[in-house]
Amino acid sequence: MPETRSQGSRQLYLRLLSYVGPHSRMLSLAVLGMICAAATEPLFPALIKPLLDGGFASSGAPSYPPAVFAGAIVGIFLVRGILTFLSSFCLQWVGHRVVLDLRSAMFARLVRFPARHFDEQSSGALLSKVAYDVSGVIGSATTVVTVAVKDTIAVIGLFAWLLYLNWRLTLIAFAIVPVVALFIRLLSRRLRQMARGALRTMGGVVHVLEETIECHKVVKIFGGQDYESNRFLRANQALRGFYMRLVIPEALTTPVTHTLASVALAIIVYVAMQDSIADRATVGEFASFMTAMLMLLAPIKRLTELNAPLQRGLAAAESVFGVIDAPVEEDRGKRALSRARGRVAYEGVNFTYESRTEPALADIDLDIQPGETLALVGGSGGGK
Repeated sequence: MPETRSQGSRQLYLRLLSYVGPHSRMLSLAVLGMICAAATEPLFPALIKPLLDGGFASSGAPSYPPAVFAGAIVGIFLVRGILTFLSSFCLQWVGHRVVLDLRSAMFARLVRFPARHFDEQSSGALLSKVAYDVSGVIGSATTVVTVAVKDTIAVIGLFAWLLYLNWRLTLIAFAIVPVVALFIRLLSRRLRQMARGALRTMGGVVHVLEETIECHKVVKIFGGQDYESNRFLRANQALRGFYMRLVIPEALTTPVTHTLASVALAIIVYVAMQDSIADRATVGEFASFMTAMLMLLAPIKRLTELNAPLQRGLAAAESVFGVIDAPVEEDRGKRALSRARGRVAYEGVNFTYESRTEPALADIDLDIQPGETLALVGGSGGGK
């Protein structure tokens, strides 16, 4: 599908959004729920500072009754849980509706393909596109939307709280961001390439499986069990090879990010201890800062790993839209047919497979009279 593959990521995003548009209300509810849930992230580290400075660490009475702190903790997580449930439900609802629309569009195109299209592509590849690639698009898109919206808002909120507490330590912590961004950009192209290859190879696996199941009698009659097993093994090994090459850049993202983060964290602890010695920071401020820093690790980790499902989803979207954009058979109207006489005649029939230069049929003439029986066999004796 060269037309689709030439499209950039932006065109694929916009194309997917056109299918989401009819369900924009549910999507808006999902995004609103994510934003509100993510906005509660900085509340817990913000609660740590008065809890330690005005509660445990104070020599006199606490600044707030203990019940206030306990109720605030329960309230934060209760509200976050309700909002997360609502946003997840709405997003999944939209995702499954888009799956329905995409599969319907693919099938409507499929039944209008010319016979040549089915000769050029295996039925297993087409089955894989309709059955698996659509789910891959929506599964990746759901993950990307959830992480991109919810975790981005959480990072912004926690970052704002860190700046409020200590801007010097915050700038040290975020000095690693450009390095991580450059590393992820270098991995993006390879992830997209491997994901695209894995999707193509999955079609080959499904094709071998489908042929073996449909022709199981032929396999048994000719004793082809070992041959078919080796065919399936080769296709399966090719698929495994793509997935293993996909695992390497995915697995590198987390350790590299964590190593850079540990360096920044070590510098932060050192500077914070110097400030504490100089009485420029309280215990509550340091504990709140460290809590917010630790809470940042999970959303940042998910954001740095977002590239892998994003590239898999884009590769699947290329495959899906390749089917939807494929040319269909032209409707030239209806032709009135007279009553069949039982005679079949061909004159000067020629046919050449697209992958070959020599014709498979050349100037074939055939004339079968009514009541006449004719058998067509191949070189191996198999019926045609």
